[in-house]
Amino acid sequence: MGGHTAIHMKTLNTKTTALLLIDVINDFEFEGSEQLLRYALPAAKRLARLKERLAGEGVPVIYVNDNFGRWQSDFKEQIVRCSSVDSFGRDVANRLLPVEGEYFVLKPKHSGFYSTSLDVLLGFLGIETLILAGFASDICVLYTANDAYMRDYQLVIPSDCVAAESKERNALALRHMKTLLKARVVNSRSIL
Repeated sequence: MGGHTAIHMKTLNTKTTALLLIDVINDFEFEGSEQLLRYALPAAKRLARLKERLAGEGVPVIYVNDNFGRWQSDFKEQIVRCSSVDSFGRDVANRLLPVEGEYFVLKPKHSGFYSTSLDVLLGFLGIETLILAGFASDICVLYTANDAYMRDYQLVIPSDCVAAESKERNALALRHMKTLLKARVVNSRSIL
């Protein structure tokens, strides 16, 4: 499902493109997390390289993260908790820690758009194309992609930078995004 069509920065306007990192600052302390983490860790390694390349080209990086039912937490507290030695998801979180100048949006439900300021932020930044990566591809990435599609954003999904609890569920989500949401599903190395 990865495809081999390269998306060059000439066709991907860096001034109107943003990278959304969905639920990557995550403690992985929920039912099914062991299966997801098995696929999420290799995806996180590739995503860290993609993030570095895109940020180097001036593409804004936006963390779109679940608040995991901690309604009084903030993103900095979540980073500390999820990257600590006690966190099951620390290896993923530590590979994808935010740096100065990156954005974040905390979401209460599956979609990054539902009851958040994401759409306002994207409008402020003049974004037309979203590169969606993170976890889980068949839940939060898919729901965010769906809501982005309904708002007329162009979608790019680096297939090797998303993960679900199984290869089958991941493939089904990627096929859905490609077929029904008109997303360009590509390997992260082809995003030059």
